Amino acid sequence: MKTTPSQVKILSIDIGGSHIKATILNIKGELKMEYDKIATPAPASPDNMISAIKTLIKKFPAYDKVSVGFPGYVKNGVVKTAPNLNTKLWADVDLAKKLTEALGKPTQVVNDADMQGLGVVAGKGLEMVITLGTGFGTALLMDGHLLPHFELSHLPIKEGKDYDDYIGERALEKEGKEKWNKRMKKVFEILKTVFNYDTLYIGGGNSDLLTFKLDKNMKIVTNADGIKGGARLWLDDNESKTKRAVATPTE
Repeated sequence: MKTTPSQVKILSIDIGGSHIKATILNIKGELKMEYDKIATPAPASPDNMISAIKTLIKKFPAYDKVSVGFPGYVKNGVVKTAPNLNTKLWADVDLAKKLTEALGKPTQVVNDADMQGLGVVAGKGLEMVITLGTGFGTALLMDGHLLPHFELSHLPIKEGKDYDDYIGERALEKEGKEKWNKRMKKVFEILKTVFNYDTLYIGGGNSDLLTFKLDKNMKIVTNADGIKGGARLWLDDNESKTKRAVATPTE
């Protein structure tokens, strides 16, 4: 029996530097189960990553399509950089194709901040999404439409340091929460000046460590909110906020 659009179930996966998270969504982005997670394998090679994903979802309910958020630059489902996993292991890996073959379902892979952005934005004006985790993720959307992805985390912010070095996980562990918060204040002022966004959404596990008052147009969002962006990747052409290359299983 053919599955109608309203019955489609989407496996939504968020790959991070420390954990891989996943859940099942309907096409509206509503969770059909609580999201579960597993530690990111070390070394985080493509084969090890796919093996970990298969272990994580072993007892998940059935699904029809797969959406993946990946921490690096992704072009048409192909990974170009993976700074917090090891770019040498990932450069030019067609992760969409590999996962389609491994899971047997059509798969889309996008940058993790881009997928989170699709899940949290209101679709009004210029909206920016950042993720504070192992590294510094960013996404930009205009009226709900995903704009080209920029690896802003690798822009220099001071001599010898880019944003990943300045406010990423290693910087937080080395400098402590107080100094990290001072750095975050500086970063927010830069983002406000450069992008003049209408709304800034702040996600990632370290967003909970912010101790200062945020502007009215700045909102903290959860990983659970962000993973819902996996559903928006599969809206039809009339509804879609973005268009991506899709890997489909071969017969």
